Amino acid sequence: MVIPYAYLWRHEHRKGQEEGRKVRPSVIVLAVQSLKDGTPRVTVAPITHTPPAKGGEAIELPPRVKQALGLDDDRSWIVLDEVNQFAWPGYDIRPVPGSKDRFAYGFIPPKLYDTVIGRVLELAAARRVTEISRD
Repeated sequence: MVIPYAYLWRHEHRKGQEEGRKVRPSVIVLAVQSLKDGTPRVTVAPITHTPPAKGGEAIELPPRVKQALGLDDDRSWIVLDEVNQFAWPGYDIRPVPGSKDRFAYGFIPPKLYDTVIGRVLELAAARRVTEISRD
């Protein structure tokens, strides 16, 4: 699922910021139940127009997927080497732009999702993912 989320970038977090400056589409890549109280904990990867920097890990969103989600026509990437984590539903989820009560753009295709989650898990196993807790 892709949600509008006030994503906190790694460089913003390192500067001591606690709030994301911009609401951006973000892909829910993982949801697990907390062992303590059963509250779901969600991991999201941001979608950005900025191409990945050298050494950065990202997957470009195909134009047909962007169109199906209602996103703009500019090229966009799902960033794979940094994620935000938070207790669901979280205070940084926002309505889809132009809506007051819709909180998801939709879903990415299963094959693309499998590629995204597979790569995020590989990077995490190699300790190449920055995880920023938003709780």
